[in-house]
Amino acid sequence: MNARTVLVALVSVTLLTSGTAGLAVAAATGSGATASAPLDAGSGGEATNPGGSAVTPQQSGGLIRGSPDLAVSTSDPTLTPGRTNTVPLQVTNDGDLDLGTSEARAVVTTARNVRVEADAEETPLTVETGTLAIGSVTEDRPGEAPIAVSVPEDVDEGTYTIDVEVEYSYTYQQSGGVTIDRERTLSTEVDVEVDDDARFEITNATTDATVGGEGTVEAEVRNVGADAARDLTVVLESSSPQVGIGGGSSDTARIDEIAPNETRTVRYDVGFTPGASVREYLLDGTVTFETPEGYERADEGPSVGVTPRPEQRFGVDDVESDLYVGEQGTVYGTVTNEGPNEARNVVVRFAGGSSNVIPRESAVAVGTLAAGESGSFRFPLEINGEAKPIDRSSDLVVQYRNDENEPRAYEDVELLYSVEPQRDQFRLEVEEREVEAGGSVEMDVEVTNNLDETVTDVEARLFADSPLESDDDEAFAASLEPGESTTMTFDLSAESSGVAKTYPVSFDFRYDDADGNSQLSDTTRVPVTVVQAEESSRLSGIGTVPLVLGVLALVAVLGAGIYLTQRE
Repeated sequence: MNARTVLVALVSVTLLTSGTAGLAVAAATGSGATASAPLDAGSGGEATNPGGSAVTPQQSGGLIRGSPDLAVSTSDPTLTPGRTNTVPLQVTNDGDLDLGTSEARAVVTTARNVRVEADAEETPLTVETGTLAIGSVTEDRPGEAPIAVSVPEDVDEGTYTIDVEVEYSYTYQQSGGVTIDRERTLSTEVDVEVDDDARFEITNATTDATVGGEGTVEAEVRNVGADAARDLTVVLESSSPQVGIGGGSSDTARIDEIAPNETRTVRYDVGFTPGASVREYLLDGTVTFETPEGYERADEGPSVGVTPRPEQRFGVDDVESDLYVGEQGTVYGTVTNEGPNEARNVVVRFAGGSSNVIPRESAVAVGTLAAGESGSFRFPLEINGEAKPIDRSSDLVVQYRNDENEPRAYEDVELLYSVEPQRDQFRLEVEEREVEAGGSVEMDVEVTNNLDETVTDVEARLFADSPLESDDDEAFAASLEPGESTTMTFDLSAESSGVAKTYPVSFDFRYDDADGNSQLSDTTRVPVTVVQAEESSRLSGIGTVPLVLGVLALVAVLGAGIYLTQRE
């Protein structure tokens, strides 16, 4: 062995004892030859240690060596028979740093790619969860691995052991540009306790609420455990947007105490959205209680389904109206309870739809309607003078009380009706429509009530502009029933200077309607013709000439006859 070989061997031993990789050996030879890497060293490429771990080059630095130290525990080991329980496993890490500075501690103490698998093969329990990957677990950040454990209904109380395996990888050593990674499997056990404390079933949930309505849901809470429970809070929660509990998504009821095999009833306010399906909706339950020893417990397993009643519906038909633009009138109809339940104290409310339609009464009581029964209603309305004569629709709300005398409302009802064009409140028939210039006539006017109601204290007034005028321009009728007529007489004269042509004469009427309200009618115009006096005289003279000639001829004949008689 020459001196060069001895030098290489001494350098190699020194490096091995200090933990430095074998690359330094090659450098020490000075010839560029490469020596074999020892167990914890790596060459400039990637090497493999006897355990199969990769040796990865890293940035140069000081020597670091250590490993994670994992442990598994649970914060809630209590299991309830007859259901699948969730056992929260917590993976903690109390790592070991063998060599290196505290600043680099996490490099070798972090457990990476942590996988947790549990089984209970030696027990009557069954772990339903497979392998759980929980990422990295550091000394200051534990990992959570909740496993599902099924417990038979008839299992004995006591402590049972669940086997847990935790697989992970970590950095064992880092030195200069070389990193050594390793994998490890931790086999451990977790004890769980089957405790037949009070446990609960929630069953027989029923409700009087209909689709689109609100009501009460009642459910039975039964203690199926071996111990009593006190100070219970029973929470029901809905995960469906179609169902509301207590004005939100959940509500709480309280029970003072419940013994084993005892059943108590809880009640909640519930509502279903319009259009919701008539089907069973799941309500998740949580029962928090206190054991006889004073320990707080929570049973998160109970759930129950609830089905709403079909939507209480109403329909409207047989709609008629006598509505005219600018008038008060009435719309009539029939409301039918389409079921499924009896509706008490039904009230039909006019909800509007146009500012030109003004209800004089907005609510009409119909009474109690059994399913399938109908009742009539009428709404007195006023149609604004600016309204258009068209077919219209207005919303109706049917208010009623259910079997529990609770108020309810059904809003999906539409009232369709027609509005006729504006009409005269009074029809006029004028017999004399001609007046001689400088003369006057008594104008008889037949006035007919064109409304659908009796009117009273009818005051008529005539308006005329020059050359027409009236010294007697008012008339009165005590009352007029619908369609009834009366004759009113007015004095009308024409100035002598009036031009022969047609002029308008206007009438209006102030009256009291059927409700006693004073109304003023629209103005009605009729044509009146003024004729000249000379035209009348000339036409009269032309008519008398033949009569005068006839009389003269007759006188002559009679005279001649008398003369001849006397001569004889």
